[in-house]
Amino acid sequence: MKVPAATLARVFWRCLFLQAAWNRRGMQNLGFAYAIDPALRRLYADPERRKEALRRHLCFFNCHPYTGAAIVGGAIHHEERVAAGEEAERLPLVFKETLQGPLAAIGDGFFWTALRPFFGALMAFGALAFGWPAVVAGLVLYNAVHMALRIRLFLAGYRRGDAVVSEVARLSLPVVADRLRLGAAALAGLCLVLVLAKGAAAMTLPLALAGLAAAALGALALWLGLRLFPAVYATILAGAGATLAAVHLFLRGP
Repeated sequence: MKVPAATLARVFWRCLFLQAAWNRRGMQNLGFAYAIDPALRRLYADPERRKEALRRHLCFFNCHPYTGAAIVGGAIHHEERVAAGEEAERLPLVFKETLQGPLAAIGDGFFWTALRPFFGALMAFGALAFGWPAVVAGLVLYNAVHMALRIRLFLAGYRRGDAVVSEVARLSLPVVADRLRLGAAALAGLCLVLVLAKGAAAMTLPLALAGLAAAALGALALWLGLRLFPAVYATILAGAGATLAAVHLFLRGP
């Protein structure tokens, strides 16, 4: 028996609220059980079997709310096999327990420490350069990216089960995260230039060059493997000093 597409859509919608009933004992267990319940109703016509299936998904669960979509989809994949008598009832729980830790680490490293800071820096730069519409555009783009990834992970988990691991590996999220952090550092340097440039009559070539130099310095420091915070602080100081020097020369005139 397969779960219909309409029911899968309901499950995905519900898994957006995975943390709505967060609690200290089971953490996201209530949200997980609420999300997967429509699929279990389709798979188990017998009320007792359905109750038992729902009960096993009330066990402890804690994962990143975005990458957790892959586990919800994969749990449905295994429940289909359990309902068909092809797997033991404990295997959906083994799947959840095995992947929740690694996917939580990947989700934290990509979404919380790379993607979201990058878009935050991008919106800050856009707000300084173009005004509030850039912030709205940044929010729309961020949600489009993260929703696309959540849908992809959910469907990969449902269609491939345990093989969702190879799908996650194919995305190379840690590599992309490193590049996003470099981009965020560069944008932070450019934001500093725009803030300081507000005191000048207009953006001049020396100011632009100072900003680009500061951003390039921070990106190079991180690429060479220097620690993140010292590299950022050094970039801010270098960019501020170069920009102030450029403003001073501009105001002095020939």
